[in-house]
Amino acid sequence: MDDDQAPQPEGRPLLTGPPFYLPEFERSYRFIIDEYEVEPRKIAFFLPCAVRKPYSKSPSHQLIRMIISQVFDPSLYHIVVFGTCGIVPGELEEMYPYAHYKYMLGKCHDRKVLDDFLGIETERVAGYLEKTRETYAYRIAYCLGLFRESLIRGSEKAGVKIDLLLPSRERITKIVEEEECTFAEGSLSMDEYLGEFCDELIRFRDTHAGLRPDRA
Repeated sequence: MDDDQAPQPEGRPLLTGPPFYLPEFERSYRFIIDEYEVEPRKIAFFLPCAVRKPYSKSPSHQLIRMIISQVFDPSLYHIVVFGTCGIVPGELEEMYPYAHYKYMLGKCHDRKVLDDFLGIETERVAGYLEKTRETYAYRIAYCLGLFRESLIRGSEKAGVKIDLLLPSRERITKIVEEEECTFAEGSLSMDEYLGEFCDELIRFRDTHAGLRPDRA
């Protein structure tokens, strides 16, 4: 999600290579699916993982989380991180191995690895959506590329809809056509994407009962 260097974690080896193949990530995923109790919230926000660990310290996550907190009361939402890490409730971001790996899918050009990621992540997203079918009233996602595709496919497989998926396809197309970007669809930290994100969150809040802040 951003290009910050991930420092080597103290007391743990830094895991490298595609993490979605590693048994540590499958075991942690199974713990989340089979044992971990996710506290109910009105909204789940699905955000892509980042190079900087823990994810919440990533400059891009800080920008996104700041916008979310300005629109919604923290008691209403739950952050869920997904991507090469699998899928993990935000409060578990420092649990091994989620703070102990370094990998950027955006730099991979191996078609088999990319296809494998899409297949594995689709299954993990579907598993989490199935587990939390009754946990959230709404689901909002902010993602691009293969992360976005895995979320869409996982949603379809689980039969659990994503209520708001951003950036919009129209905004992505505009960025691709008009901007010179390091990555094909640019970065989620771009002002154009963040501006739309904020505007759409406000619209969503104001058009759904129970999400607007109480007025004295």
